[in-house]
Amino acid sequence: MKLDKVKGYSLAALAAAAYGTNPAFAVPLYDHGMNPVSVLLFRYLMGLPFIALLMALRGKSFLLKKDEIVPTMILGVLMALSSWTLFESYNYMNSGVASTLLFVYPVMVAVMMIMFFREKFSISTGICLIVMGAGLLLLMKPQGGNQISVFGCVLVMLSALTYAIYIVMVNVSKSVKNIPTTKLLFYVLGWGSLLFVGLICCGSSLTLPDKDWGWLNLLALAIIPTVVSLGCTTRAIQLIGSTPTAILGALEPVCAVVLSVIVLGQALTAQDVIGGVLIVIATTIVICAAPVDKAILRIRKMFPKGKSQS
Repeated sequence: MKLDKVKGYSLAALAAAAYGTNPAFAVPLYDHGMNPVSVLLFRYLMGLPFIALLMALRGKSFLLKKDEIVPTMILGVLMALSSWTLFESYNYMNSGVASTLLFVYPVMVAVMMIMFFREKFSISTGICLIVMGAGLLLLMKPQGGNQISVFGCVLVMLSALTYAIYIVMVNVSKSVKNIPTTKLLFYVLGWGSLLFVGLICCGSSLTLPDKDWGWLNLLALAIIPTVVSLGCTTRAIQLIGSTPTAILGALEPVCAVVLSVIVLGQALTAQDVIGGVLIVIATTIVICAAPVDKAILRIRKMFPKGKSQS
């Protein structure tokens, strides 16, 4: 395996694990009176100085070309919408389950690449979609008289969709491909911050942490699931492409669920675990797409059509 691919896979795995820390830092802030819009505004704004410092140390220019302005603006809005809908979903459902449901985005990426960019539809992709659907049905099925919030699920699906579009656009946009990783992330966070400012101007209240540790949580959100995760994701897409990067998001729900149980004390049922495992398995199938497809073809050749015993 080439060094660039090894680096790309490693960065994608790190990005997924880092992004899975979102609930552990965000939910405690909600418990102390902060709302999602305020949390995300501080998360994005506090991440900007770190990116700016990296750019300055590397001698990167902050100027954008004319054909780069609109694409970076679209990416910023997509990322902000994905963050907002995911963080809002934590108010309606278990954050570990929400992060597991978010894991449908790799399949969305694969489907988009097949439908709009002529990637070949493989047998393994079809199997992946079926197993993924079974996992989602288990997660959404009522348990102990309680049903998972439909609105919460809709929010997570919107988060997954906007994140999938973001990943595909970073991969296919010629203008975006030429932008250095840190510079692209700087403008993604910058444009995203403006969306949250707009929401506050339109009536959403601005809330602040009521404890000193709250600012530490915001700082952690700005660094780990923002600067580290998004930076690694962007670079991984440039090295190995959008579909493999999305697939390695398998570590994201695992990290989120583990932290939700350990840090937040949230409970998971056996049904939640099975549903989550099915989603992880479904997407992991895509990693082994080539050998899976070859194995299926070998099996099919063992039973050729049109031959009958005399």
